[in-house]
Parts: sequence; C-alpha cells; structure tokens
Amino acid sequence: MWKAWFGFVVLAWASGPGFAADLSATELRWLRGGWPVIAYAKAAGILLDVVVQPQPTPGEAPLALAFVDGRCKLVLSMRGNPEAEATLARIEPDLLGATLELMAAHELGHCRRYLDGAWYGVPAGFVHSLPAGLGAEVRQAYEEMTAARREEGYGDLVGLAWTAARHPREYARIHAWLAAERARDLVPGSPHDTLGWVRLATDGDALAGASIFVAPGRLWLVGLADDD
Repeated sequence: MWKAWFGFVVLAWASGPGFAADLSATELRWLRGGWPVIAYAKAAGILLDVVVQPQPTPGEAPLALAFVDGRCKLVLSMRGNPEAEATLARIEPDLLGATLELMAAHELGHCRRYLDGAWYGVPAGFVHSLPAGLGAEVRQAYEEMTAARREEGYGDLVGLAWTAARHPREYARIHAWLAAERARDLVPGSPHDTLGWVRLATDGDALAGASIFVAPGRLWLVGLADDD
C-alpha cells in the first residue's frame, strides 16, 4: 500500500527495536513483532528503512509501505490512530508475534515488487477484462483499483509464505485469522478483496521454497487466471 508522509523519524538499523525511548508502547509492540522480518530484509540486502510518523494519523493503515528514492519505507502510522490497538485486539495473544510478522512480511512483498520494477505489472499477455461502457476517468480508477488488489493479493501470499517457513505449527490459525480479516467489512472488488488468493494458500505447503517470494509468485499467477 502506497503512503506519503511528512515529518518522519528514521530508525537506524543499528538501533534495534528497543532503542527509541520516545516511541509509544504500541509502536514498540508492532516494531518488536515485525523485527524478524526487518532483520531478514537487512540480511538479504533489501533496501528497507523503518519510519514512524510522529503526528496523529487517524484513518491510516497502522502499517504500510512507501517507496522513495529507490528505497522502501516501512511506515508505522499509530499516533492518534485507534486502528493500531484495534488490530492488536483482534489477534489471539499467543499468535501476536507471528501475526505481526505476517503483516510486516506482507509489506516486504510490496517492497520486492517495487524494487523489481514490477509494481502494478502483470505477466506478458495477461489482459484483465473490464466492464463495458466505462468512461475514461472511471476506467482509470477501476484499473488502478484492480491493480492495487492484485498487489495486495501478492502481499498476502508473501506474508503467508513467511508464516509457513517460520511458524508452520501456527500456520492454519494464522491463515484463518487473515481470511477473517479479509472477509471483515468486505467490499467485493476493492483493493483488500484478496480472499481468492488467500484461499489458494490454505495448505502452507503450497508456499514452500527457498525464497519467500518465489512460491507466492507462482500462486499469485494462478489467482490471476482464476480472478479473470
């Protein structure tokens, strides 16, 4: 998910998740929960920075991704944002760490697509059918919405691939949590209508592989064909 922001604080890699004393308890919980994914990105040489928005951000996604000057920015928007705590409350306590990792890995999937120059891209020869009779502006908005939905589907699969690799015993429960989140207040065709891809990954073995990006890419293509 694309985000733009101003007045941000960049946390240095060397700081570790407990360094910044001025962070709130909620920010620290999210940051500590997602830190294994951040550390993985660093070890893999992925250009990822962590950003905390210091101003109130009601209505924003608590965790999102931006891409600025060739680098990915993992953005925490949690101050004055009740959704940050509400999201934590919807997670079973014993699954909290693994679920926060899933969400961070989802954003890392977006980062990989940005860095690969593939954002909003589709395989050669793929044409997504559009409703007939759309005006130019509506057509553009519809195309952008469906492209965003495809990227969210890929991000969900990367998050699940991370879970399958790092938390296989909890995979079924975390998959069920993600499916429930995507079904909650669902607007069909909206960017977060990714249940088609999530259901393809009911079995974590479908996402097995040396990389958390390769198997999701294959399953994402299956979902593209089914979705069209």
